[in-house]
Amino acid sequence: MRYGVLVFALLSSYAARTQGCSDAGFCTMGAMKPDQPFNKKLRFQLNSMEFSMYRGTTRLTPTILVATADLNFTLSQKSSLQVKLPYQWVTGRLANTEGAGDVSICFTRNFLRADKFYITYSIGAKIPTNSSDKAINSLPLPMYYQTSLGTYDVVGGFSVLSRKWLVATGIQIPFGENGNQFIWSAWNGTDEKSYVDTYTQGKDLRRGTDVMLRVERNFRLSRWNFSVGLLPIFRVNRDAFTNSRGVRVISRDASGLAMSGIATAGYSFNVRSQVRLLVGHVLVQRKLNPDGLTRELVSSITYVYRFAL
Repeated sequence: MRYGVLVFALLSSYAARTQGCSDAGFCTMGAMKPDQPFNKKLRFQLNSMEFSMYRGTTRLTPTILVATADLNFTLSQKSSLQVKLPYQWVTGRLANTEGAGDVSICFTRNFLRADKFYITYSIGAKIPTNSSDKAINSLPLPMYYQTSLGTYDVVGGFSVLSRKWLVATGIQIPFGENGNQFIWSAWNGTDEKSYVDTYTQGKDLRRGTDVMLRVERNFRLSRWNFSVGLLPIFRVNRDAFTNSRGVRVISRDASGLAMSGIATAGYSFNVRSQVRLLVGHVLVQRKLNPDGLTRELVSSITYVYRFAL
């Protein structure tokens, strides 16, 4: 018990200074979620409510704070429906913004439930809450300051889970362009022009398709659970955006591999109630991120409550 408390405290301290990982949201949906529970004796699923607080800082000035309600409803012995409702605040040198984040809906079904492992698949979608077109004094803001990615996305994936291991893969496909209007020339003549030029332009951004792989090793005790793993995300096709000259840019630097190391620590008060900490460290990052998802520091605390109807 004391050893577990010490490890949890060390991870909490580490979260305050580590680099973070970020993605367009599908790595915490359904079968792709980290730190999934495994109980071969439990033959039915419980509903759950998860409330999390996330804080991230970027390589520039914006700081992001997100509060998320993650609701999971049992549809049958093998099926469940997940709904994620985030609310986001961004504080930075250019502006302070806030608003509802993109809504995630995901259907998950247990395809195979053996004594030593589960196989599960998920299909879902992300629904934008705005067009990523927030501005300050009529000046368009970079994607870092937006509370929505501004596109409808389709998500799918599956996982194999045992007592010690989780291996999951998934894909997220965005459709269309968002309404972001950020270009450098819009800030000509302002005091912030030189600073604005450090952001990647994102006008009419079309994000590329992401493919992820999660490999996680779990250490499960009676009340404590720890995990360490890798999360590589590969952007298959390049992001595209319009620059200040009206030229459509499709850069090789806005595609390819991003990879993070992930660690979690969780404590179960009882079968219904748990608290969990997740931290991540970027190992490989893309050179260009017009979607503004780059994070330099991240920490997330989640409270989980499970219940039966």
